[in-house]
Amino acid sequence: MTDPTSPRNVTADDVAEAAGVSRWTVNRAFKKDASISPKTRSKVMAAAQALGYVPDLHAAALASTRSNLVALLIDDFANPHKLVMLERLTRALRSRGWDTLLVNTLDPDDAAPALLNASQRRVDATILIGLQFDDEVLRAAYKARRVKKLIIFARGSEDPNTTSICVDDEAATREIAQYVLTRGYRRPLFLAGPRTTSAHLLRKETFTRVWQENRGVVPDSATVTAYDPLLSAEVAHDTLAPRSRDALPDIIVCENDALALGAIDTIRHRLGLTVPGDIAVIGFDDVPQAAGPNYRLTTYRQPMTEMANYLVDVLESAETTDLDRRFLGELVVRDSA
Repeated sequence: MTDPTSPRNVTADDVAEAAGVSRWTVNRAFKKDASISPKTRSKVMAAAQALGYVPDLHAAALASTRSNLVALLIDDFANPHKLVMLERLTRALRSRGWDTLLVNTLDPDDAAPALLNASQRRVDATILIGLQFDDEVLRAAYKARRVKKLIIFARGSEDPNTTSICVDDEAATREIAQYVLTRGYRRPLFLAGPRTTSAHLLRKETFTRVWQENRGVVPDSATVTAYDPLLSAEVAHDTLAPRSRDALPDIIVCENDALALGAIDTIRHRLGLTVPGDIAVIGFDDVPQAAGPNYRLTTYRQPMTEMANYLVDVLESAETTDLDRRFLGELVVRDSA
């Protein structure tokens, strides 16, 4: 029997000898869906633990058509909701035997090299979370077969070569707009994020349409070029500070919580006004800070766990078409509106 204190690498053959099984039984024991009895798997795992054996995932991937590795390409880390996405996604992936390669796409010019980098790592899919993936980059990546699957997470996309998994922005924003109407607000300001040419949100367009349908006027709006609370605070200040008290909005509807947090900070600490007494605020996402005592933000909660679990279903599916899915969340009412 192999000496477990030996400095050489422990192999599957060593585990097989210790457990009294074949090498192929050892290999099956480490495969999630392999046919093997619980008793035999337990015996193999006990031997592997005693010997300090772990399977060579790279070698296993080379022998298989699937690596069980996905690339997460992500930008916009100033947005606190990105950390929520990462936590839910990686939890869902790891629970079902998938590993992740995290790539921070620093700027728009970095998107194409990041996709190439992901393909060189032999990933089974690339998951895009962010703003910097325009149609041209996506088409080029798919045409070159650089990735097996392109999944856009938490944003809608019309690109036929991608799978989009996101909240139903139109339904969610209609619910927000109806809430604003029902509560009797008359002068909304919609605080929008950056406009993208590919994966985009439909929140500003939907809110504008609903408001026009019900009030006959186009609501006021302002745009922030990144989902950054500090930048949002500046835009909110520049938009609100020059106005007289009577010309201020009575509610600010924000495209996401990052913008809402910045707007609340400006209203309270730079304009000396109250939330919701002078100006109410609604966000979107329900980031952890939203429930805290400093904000108590009314917001729309995305079903991130359900969305993440569905993404893993897509990864494991043999289907390649009609996998887009839009989810419904819920409006969470707190003190800010």
